[in-house]
Amino acid sequence: MKKKDIIIRDIISLRGPSIWTYPPALEAWIDIGEFEDYPSNKLPGFVDRLKAWLPSLIEHRCNYDERGGFLRRLDEGTWIGHVLEHVSLELMTLGGLPDGFGRTRETTERGVYKLAISNFQEDCTRLALETGIKLILAAVNDTPFDMAEATSTMRRRVDRKYLGPSTAAIVNAAEARSIPAIRLLDDGNLVQLGYGAAMRRIWTAETDQTSAIAETISRDKDLTKTLLSSCGVAIPEGREVSSAEDAWEAAEDIGLPVVVKPTDGNHGRGVFIDLTSKEEVAKAYAIAVEEGSGVLVERSIQGIEHRLLVVGGKLVAANRSDLITINGDGKSTVQELIDSQINVDPRRGTTELHPLSIIRIDTAARMELERQGLSADSVPAAGREVLIQRNANHAFDCTDDVHPETARTAALAARIVGLDIAGIDLVCKDIAKPLAEQGGAIVEVNAGPSLLMHIKPGIGKPRPVGQAIVDNLFGAGVGGRVPLVGVTGTHGKTAVAKLIAHFLYLSGQKAGLACSDGIFLGRRQVQKSNAANWEGGRRLLLNRSVEAAVIENGAEVILGEGLPYDRCSVGVITDIVPADEDLSRWDVQPTGGEYYTTHRSIYRTQVDVVLPSGHAVLNGADELVAEFAELCDGEVIFYAADPATPALVTHRAGNGRTVYVAEGRIIMASGQDEIRLCRLGDAPVIGKQKDPHTIANVLAAVAAGWALGLTQEVIVTGLKTFGIELPDPAALLPLRAKKSPVAKKPATHRN
Repeated sequence: MKKKDIIIRDIISLRGPSIWTYPPALEAWIDIGEFEDYPSNKLPGFVDRLKAWLPSLIEHRCNYDERGGFLRRLDEGTWIGHVLEHVSLELMTLGGLPDGFGRTRETTERGVYKLAISNFQEDCTRLALETGIKLILAAVNDTPFDMAEATSTMRRRVDRKYLGPSTAAIVNAAEARSIPAIRLLDDGNLVQLGYGAAMRRIWTAETDQTSAIAETISRDKDLTKTLLSSCGVAIPEGREVSSAEDAWEAAEDIGLPVVVKPTDGNHGRGVFIDLTSKEEVAKAYAIAVEEGSGVLVERSIQGIEHRLLVVGGKLVAANRSDLITINGDGKSTVQELIDSQINVDPRRGTTELHPLSIIRIDTAARMELERQGLSADSVPAAGREVLIQRNANHAFDCTDDVHPETARTAALAARIVGLDIAGIDLVCKDIAKPLAEQGGAIVEVNAGPSLLMHIKPGIGKPRPVGQAIVDNLFGAGVGGRVPLVGVTGTHGKTAVAKLIAHFLYLSGQKAGLACSDGIFLGRRQVQKSNAANWEGGRRLLLNRSVEAAVIENGAEVILGEGLPYDRCSVGVITDIVPADEDLSRWDVQPTGGEYYTTHRSIYRTQVDVVLPSGHAVLNGADELVAEFAELCDGEVIFYAADPATPALVTHRAGNGRTVYVAEGRIIMASGQDEIRLCRLGDAPVIGKQKDPHTIANVLAAVAAGWALGLTQEVIVTGLKTFGIELPDPAALLPLRAKKSPVAKKPATHRN
């Protein structure tokens, strides 16, 4: 290792909840070598150079939880691993990613640290770490560093790899409702919202409710107009044409001015408006025919173009465009005036993060200038206003101004085409008045409309369009989740998981199981290799047929991959026996202080992800496990063979639910009320041996079944039949209808 260098020894991709945080993260093991003896305040000029290159670090609050907190740490002296954490996070923010999470903790090896950082997209996160190291070393060694190029490179990577703004708005709205999101393409916008049978899918602003037929209709502008007109919706008069001569004939029939556009174009390409001469129509036709499979000539509607966003039959946002003009100064060319008066606006840019586009002199703008006797190189007289574009970006929010009748017409247009999400383009003079009284008309209906103009309008307030789409996909109170049980611990995980899945099977639900023995869908085994890992669990959650899931997770999954789910209905912890697990590869210590990973900090992850409406099933006989009760956001159910176990006694005294053995029977108790289940000997899995570990596993599964709301009859039948060949579960469906005599205790919420 070079003197004063930073080496990344390993990077672990944690794709779900881990010991660090709930969302995905990268855990980098970094060796800072001699920097261990040189905190930031002992590196001459380092802090000043870092502040100069990254002045936005002032926003990092760090341990002091105040603006400028991290800069204070730099001045006081902090280690290079910690610096890399903050520099990498800031580079990601400058690249356009959301604010992230970071932690740096020392390992038992001197100079080696674990650095955990938010992983919104892995290629982007790795680039931030690599660039961060280069920046830090340049600041240490007082060598040049091109900060502008580094930021630009980061932005390009984010623009290519991260979610587009429309998709991100929908995903963020889903997560705000605690609906899980799974990105199905590493660098695309296909996203699954929800798990298993409760899932929905989106692709930018299209959903699995967006009909392929409706989308095809929307792309055919002539067909769209025909359908709208047949239902009484105002549209511009016009027809499809076959040549430049035919286009002019249509224009003369309709009456000037006219619009010429492709029949199936998009993004406004090849669209020419307010054409008044044969020469203009011919030029427009030549370009429009290259942009689509045909050309339309329509009457030009007087007014301003508006974009109305309709979701689920309701207007949720509206924007209007405006004329783009420049003012001459007698010295500058038209192109120079566009660059100095229009394109300097920071809202304009070339990426999806910019609500306004860069204005260029394209064919339509060139024709507009020719009408005014100008070109790109002309120098307009001082004070002369020059029109560049008649309908530019939809930059101005006007949602609150839309007349109710116009909103209903837009919603009708979306229904006629058959779109659940539609961008309705209409032209009128005043959006606050009905279309009919001003000769306005709908000119296009678009599938998969951009949401950016509504999320970040140039002028006006942003609209919660992502929330509207999520609310349309998931009704009130619908969370996109299926019952999901996570099982972890040192021993018994597989046995417990399989018995819980058996209970679910008997209840008639299409249950999926991912465990050490493979993947099971109902009674059918679809994978024989070990599936107690992130990949195995994720396979279940991507399966539309899965109505309930049971997923086994060991310590190595939590440490090396992260849990395959964000939250769960039931989290089971069987036991924690550090002596029986060798986790030295992960630098895990049996005990340790604040900065060291221990077995306890690993297994608490399963309790941390229990939903507020869910349950933690904990082994009350294991003191380490029992301590997790205070961490659970939902209700806790303790189990232990001995009802006199202190954790059970205390829990029952507080009317908590417990499962134990008394007089040779399995008992479910809610406070002092008891439900007596079958005898131990009635469960074949227990047998005559009555092994204590097997009994504990059975009690854990019973508690999980109870937490899932399964009936007493299902649980007893499951205990008596586990491991025995069963008939089709349809014959056992009546068991689902019967209710347990003990009412379910409402979930308790803890901070």
